[in-house]
Amino acid sequence: MLEPLYHVAHFSEIEPVRCPCGWAQRAFANVEGSPLSVHVVQIEDNSRTHYHKRMTETYVVLEGEGWLELDGERVPVRAMSTVMIRPGCRHRAVGKLKILNIPVPAFDPDDEWFD
Repeated sequence: MLEPLYHVAHFSEIEPVRCPCGWAQRAFANVEGSPLSVHVVQIEDNSRTHYHKRMTETYVVLEGEGWLELDGERVPVRAMSTVMIRPGCRHRAVGKLKILNIPVPAFDPDDEWFD
């Protein structure tokens, strides 16, 4: 049987896992050959600064207000703010936020780096 040309994920069925930002539910991260993954992330008040060498992440703030620290600069964010974070940018989120994160290529735990 051929592999389907689509995949469906229901966040209500995805167990959250610990991440540097808080808790993430990751869709499509384990789909072989997926060009991206999609995460719903509950940001804790004070997440850990990290960066990626290969992934570009796009954050879409769904709920809350706070800021992103991007290479040491504080950028205010609120619901429906969208930020693209390129490889090498040291980043963290501060504040009670719920975000949609779209990593390209798909999330790889071996591409999380800390200073």
